[in-house]
Amino acid sequence: MIETPITKMLGIKYPLFQGGMAWIADGELAASVSNAGGLGIIAAGNAPREVVEKEIKKAKGLTDKPFGVNIMLMSPFADDIANLVVEENVKVVTTGAGNPSKYMKAWKEAGIIVIPVVASVAMAKLMKRVGADALIAEGGESGGHVGELTTIVLVPQIVDATDLPVLAAGGIADGRQAAATFLLGAVGIQMGTRFLSAKECNINPVYKEKILKANDLCTMVTGKRVGHPVRSLRTNFARKYAEAEYSGASDEELDRLGTGALRLAVKEGDLENGCFLSGQVAAMVNKEESAEDIVLDVMKGLEETLKGAMKWVK
Repeated sequence: MIETPITKMLGIKYPLFQGGMAWIADGELAASVSNAGGLGIIAAGNAPREVVEKEIKKAKGLTDKPFGVNIMLMSPFADDIANLVVEENVKVVTTGAGNPSKYMKAWKEAGIIVIPVVASVAMAKLMKRVGADALIAEGGESGGHVGELTTIVLVPQIVDATDLPVLAAGGIADGRQAAATFLLGAVGIQMGTRFLSAKECNINPVYKEKILKANDLCTMVTGKRVGHPVRSLRTNFARKYAEAEYSGASDEELDRLGTGALRLAVKEGDLENGCFLSGQVAAMVNKEESAEDIVLDVMKGLEETLKGAMKWVK
């Protein structure tokens, strides 16, 4: 039994979040993780209010456990989703791609627990000042938008920089990796790539197969030139984007090339034009299983690894 400030704060059994992956983390996946004892999270991404509202209601119909919504603050619909989570009495909001300060007063008045994703000490300190309840320190090993620092470097610096509870994200697929972040000071973890193999994850079968067959050098980062680095699988699309990025293509051309690419991967499994987001741990994800089995496997491994850590101390 592992009890941390995060499990106490949220009233969940395990200190494990499922990442808010745009176009992927829907109401079904979120509910299945919450039912398993973790915290499932619905990704708002760039979706309009009515789409996110539908997924929230779906999750409510599938679980009576807490779940969260991830709001990508650079979305044109961010204001609408910020109001929606208040109206729907969502328990937890995680944020990314921006500063949630303008929404904090309304969220706190509504009793929402706010846990921003941060990739630097400066952002962690800012989130503390504006009223965040906890932080998710996400290293560059993760899939999707990434920062410069690795998880093993970032987590202890975030832990030292504030007194907020810190969850670790990026490069976590099993209990050993989860335990490593606990030794760095984290009190919980967030996983994304591992849940791509969940039976309740409704991605195109081509996407799921790509994850299950991935090797240790399966990912690459594109988008650094335009200031929005993204980690994805090495596909024809990713190579084409990288070539354009460093061969003189304008920012507008790159934007056109990338627009809609994630949806093409998730919904259509388009290997030529789709962007298949994935963390570096994809090679460790080698079988399809239920979200509950994933949660239980990671938590069992975490507990066993932490107990076994003392064997080196004499």
